[in-house]
Amino acid sequence: MENIHIYHTNDIHSHLKRWPRIHGFLTGQRTSHTMQGEEFFLFDIGDFIDRWHPLSEGTAGKGNIELLNQSFYDAVTIGNNEGVNFPFEALNQLYEDAKFDVLVANLYKKSNNHPNWLKPYKIYQTKKGTRLGVIGITAHFHHLYHLLGWELTEPIAELKKWIPIVKEKSDVIIVLSHLGLPHDEKIAVECPEVDVILGGHTHHTLSEGKHIGHTLLAGAGKHGKFVGHVTLSVDANKNLLSKEAQLFDVLDIGAPQNEKNISKELFRKGKKQLKQEIVTLKQPLEHDPFQVTELSRILCSALREWCKADCAFINSGLLLGSLSGKVTKFDLLTICPHPINPCKIRLTGRELKELLLETQDENWSKRKVAGLGFRGTVMGVSIYDGITFKDSFIYINETLLEPNQSYSIAIPDMFTFGHFFTNVLSDKEKEYFLPEFLRDILSWMLVKLA
Repeated sequence: MENIHIYHTNDIHSHLKRWPRIHGFLTGQRTSHTMQGEEFFLFDIGDFIDRWHPLSEGTAGKGNIELLNQSFYDAVTIGNNEGVNFPFEALNQLYEDAKFDVLVANLYKKSNNHPNWLKPYKIYQTKKGTRLGVIGITAHFHHLYHLLGWELTEPIAELKKWIPIVKEKSDVIIVLSHLGLPHDEKIAVECPEVDVILGGHTHHTLSEGKHIGHTLLAGAGKHGKFVGHVTLSVDANKNLLSKEAQLFDVLDIGAPQNEKNISKELFRKGKKQLKQEIVTLKQPLEHDPFQVTELSRILCSALREWCKADCAFINSGLLLGSLSGKVTKFDLLTICPHPINPCKIRLTGRELKELLLETQDENWSKRKVAGLGFRGTVMGVSIYDGITFKDSFIYINETLLEPNQSYSIAIPDMFTFGHFFTNVLSDKEKEYFLPEFLRDILSWMLVKLA
């Protein structure tokens, strides 16, 4: 009987504080299994990179690739943070120094060919000849990929296309799925040929895995809190006898003595790359999430002008600090770390009024927000540009809002991905502005105003 050990991480999101102990743990496990004559494989399931961290922003993600190289990953798939948070050329060059395979079956160039830095699948063979067919798929943000110059196919349909091909060449089929748990469960039902699904995207934690029919689902949460481990037992005829999943709590893993220094050095390395000065402010721009400030007004005005919209709205919680004196790229990353893009939507006056009244709710500013690109904590007060509330009326550019008139409003794109408003935006066509983040348009406006 052959024991095959598969370790996996997902949704690290550049939370590198505990990375030194994760690296040490993986290195030790590899050594231990190898000494026992057992097979060791290591995969990441996407969103390893997140541009809130100076290392990721300052090196355009390549600092993260170096970390994966140092831990000798066998393969990764990409998440939406790698896929839609970099301009086309940055993603196209991101993995050029990778010493591991990048597996993404459903990502294509507009020529309908896979880019040369990825493969749809890879067959890995153990020393005893067991063949592991590994396929990667990523979340279907088709519209955003298209705007950046890529084509993304529906992942489960793409997976079904490759499974028969991989099945002929392998004894075990493993899917690296950055789709989320509901989609993984669907794959298990519709694709019983799949033996193991290593999952991510929805940050699900499956302490002992989840069995659906023949398929084992695994997931290791988020931010490097856990490392996943799947053990496969295969007999001499290459029959899969058993499969088990477990999670290692990273806080229970012994930390190297220099852990803090290593993680601080990663931060400093990125900060050094972001020292370029953007502008010198004559007056400080203060921040307060529960007050309207000049800084929040500037960001909202920049959003409206960038999108060429009639009006704009932001939440002040998007800004995490103040600016003064010389402002660098690092300063802008610090106060606006979100991978959030501008978005423009057209609404009738009646719909726009409904949306704006919801932003005036007394509980709005204290609302806790997590995910959807937001890297702050609370919503903060509502900031408007081109919108005025007077008595019981709403004015757009000093003209009374008309219920049947059409208006365009610029908003942070996070409001189009979550359930912040009561059905106002769900069926509306959205115009996303990529690849610029909010901090990029804030930089643009600060230079313009200087």
